[in-house]
Order: sequence, then C-alpha cells, then structure tokens
Amino acid sequence: MRIVVQKFGGTSLATPETREAMVQRVREAVEQGVRPVLVVSAMGRAGDPYATDTLIQLARGVYQDTAPRELDLLISCGEVISAVVAANTLKRAGLKNAAVLTGGQAGIITDRNFGDARILRVQPDHLVRHLERGDLVVVAGFQGVAETGDITTLGRGGSDTTAAALGVALRAEVVEIFTDVDGVKTADPRIVPEARTLQVMSYEEILNMANEGARVLHPRAVELAMRANLPLRVRHTLSDAPGTLVTHAFETADSRPVFRNGHTVTAVAQRPGVAQVSVVPPAAERGEADVHVFRSLAEAGISVDLINVSPDRKSFIVPEEAGVQAKAILEQKGFQVQLRPGCAKVSVVGTGMRGVPGVMAGVVEAMSQAGVEILQTADSHTTISCLVRAEDMDRAVRALHARFGLGN
Repeated sequence: MRIVVQKFGGTSLATPETREAMVQRVREAVEQGVRPVLVVSAMGRAGDPYATDTLIQLARGVYQDTAPRELDLLISCGEVISAVVAANTLKRAGLKNAAVLTGGQAGIITDRNFGDARILRVQPDHLVRHLERGDLVVVAGFQGVAETGDITTLGRGGSDTTAAALGVALRAEVVEIFTDVDGVKTADPRIVPEARTLQVMSYEEILNMANEGARVLHPRAVELAMRANLPLRVRHTLSDAPGTLVTHAFETADSRPVFRNGHTVTAVAQRPGVAQVSVVPPAAERGEADVHVFRSLAEAGISVDLINVSPDRKSFIVPEEAGVQAKAILEQKGFQVQLRPGCAKVSVVGTGMRGVPGVMAGVVEAMSQAGVEILQTADSHTTISCLVRAEDMDRAVRALHARFGLGN
C-alpha cells in the first residue's frame, strides 16, 4: 500500500476557500494512486472560538492554576474539532469514507510530560485497519496518549511531529506539510521581501534553521524523518508549486540546493527576545565555576545558548523573560553577573559552509558595513551565529542575506 501523510495547519482549515484547497490536495494524492493520511492542527488564533489559546484562557479564567493533565485534555479538543471539520468537508465533496481518529486512536504513545510530551512509540494497527478497508483517515495532530490512558499534547509544532511519526510508522513515501507559505525561504520575507523559496534542503539545514529561530518545521519532526530517511515537503495549500523538499538524497531531487550552485550559505535565521548573561567567577572558584554556573541554571529549568567559556568569564544567552531570574540565581552563588537584555540572535546556515574559509570574514564584513555591532559569536560546521542588539536584528538579517547572494 502506497501511503502519503498530508499535514494541514490551522490556516488550511480556517476558511471555505482553504478547505476546498485541502480537498483538492487530497484528490490529487488519490488520483496518483496513493493513500493519503491527513494530520490536522487546531484552527484559529486567540479569541477565535476553538483556538488553543482561547481554550486555555477559558480554563484559566475559571481557575488560574489549571493542572497540566487537565489542560492537556482540554487543548487536545482543538485538533479533534479540526479533524471533524476536515472529514465533513471531504464527505461533502464526495469522499464519503473519511474517518476521524484522535492521536491516541492512531497509536501515538507518549510519556506523561504534559504540555510537551515525547513520543515513545507508534502503534498504528487501528489506523492501518481503517486504511485496509478503504477509509480516508483524518488524525488529530499535536496529541497522544500515555500508557496510563491520559491524554497528552506534544508542545509547539506538535502536529508536525505527529505527521512525521505516522509517516515513519506507516512507511509513507513522503510527508507533505501544507501551510500558508510556498516553502522554506532564504530568510523571513517580512524582513527580506526578496527572500526566495528554496527548492531543496538537507535535514541538517532545516534542523539548524529551526533551532536558530526560523519558523519552519519543528526540530522533533525533522529528527524523526531524518532517522528514517523520510522525505518532507513544505507546500502552500492554495498553490500547485512544489514547495521545498527536505531530504538526504540531493542526487535524486529535481533541483540542486542553493549551495550546489556555488553558495556557501543557504539561509539566514533570527531569534529575537534573548538576553546576554556574562558571569565572572571568584578567583578561588574558577576551576569549578563552569559546573556551578550551568548546573544552577539547569536546576532552575533555564535553557542556555550561544555559550562562550573561558577561565575568567562565561557568556551565554537565555530567553529574555528568564534573564532576571538567571542573574539572581548566579549572584546568590557568589558570581559577578552582567545582564544585557534586549538582544537578538542572527545566524547564517548552510552545509556548504563546511570547510570553506572566509565565511566568518564575510559575516563580519557584512555586519560592519551595515553598522551592526557583534556582541558575541558562536559557530559550528554549518552555522555561524551572532548576538546583536534587538534594534539591529532586521538590519543584520538583510545585510547577511545580501552579502551571501541569497536574493532573487
């Protein structure tokens, strides 16, 4: 049985026009001889009746300290509503065999980390039985079930993760992610209007972009697909354009990724809303300072990034809302701490950078010419990240995008 998993975001179900486009995408798959399995996200934004944020506000309006277990049970309803709406749309269009499954019914088994559960395994036997009798299956994304029977949710981007996990378990040919953009761009088009759609990307590049702040596929979804060599394709619901293919197998793709045409950098990503923390340990504790600094923050649940460590200073970034707490924790440990709020992280990403001299020089030159001060840097084989002031973020993104020739 040839299977394709089609994931439709909330925007793809929000209007009659986008729902009809969804029907067209499903029909195309059926006409090509494959069996589509749909995964859907919740519809709407805060204020809309069935949006996830609206459901959260409803519960907390009655009792602020809603338990995580009950909150997961509540917000899982958004995807169930979308799944029923999607199935009814398909039935009205003549596809009468559409059947809805919750994440648990589809076999998504998770741990009990409510609000950000991890998938332990997928047991798709019930889903496969529906396929074998000819049903068109619509699965509520973003959710699963713990072995205790508790409903869980998978955190931000959870429907992408659902789609990838089902794609791997069902040995799908591809997972198609339908959304309101025509693929992955070389930069955020709200900052760089001339940013173009990438035809092909590697799993490593898309992972780096997601980790560096780009609003693309969720890292967990990419990791699952990468392990199974499952191709992902990001497409616009309303367009026939092929979008962006994410794969290992560049040689089998119709087009080559940008760096194969001489570009070392594939894209630019940005993450606003971070604060820089600089820690100076007491001279007597410098040997043990690294352990004390990072263990103290880990125990407080504060994630750190862009880490630079030297014997006399430790610098890193944290989410801006955690900056004051991080400073207080470390000062209580006897460290001198400098906190610089109002920062942003800007990164260039590309597997074509690996082993190529001069990329860092290009980054520094672009920033200098744009009048952007670099506050801190970190790099890997495929990423160079710079910390800048928040007000310089857009200028930095545009400068890097132009410097590496990523525009149209």
